[in-house]
Amino acid sequence: MSKSSPSRMSGVRRRADQTQKRQESFRQEQKRAHDAMAEKTARLRELRLAKEAADKQSAALGSAAKPAKARRSKQAPPG
Repeated sequence: MSKSSPSRMSGVRRRADQTQKRQESFRQEQKRAHDAMAEKTARLRELRLAKEAADKQSAALGSAAKPAKARRSKQAPPG
């Protein structure tokens, strides 16, 4: 029967705690990156929708304000 020394066991435990802390830190960093990307995506979506609405409104106002042009038909010159 072999006994591990207390210092060896505490070293193993210390490395396990460090590994766990690194993993938790990594998870937190990934969550921050995910949240930042989700926020950026939402902001860009809002900007795109606002631009599309403005373009649609502008097109509606522009077509209502412009009178229809009469097309000139090609005719042979008189003479």
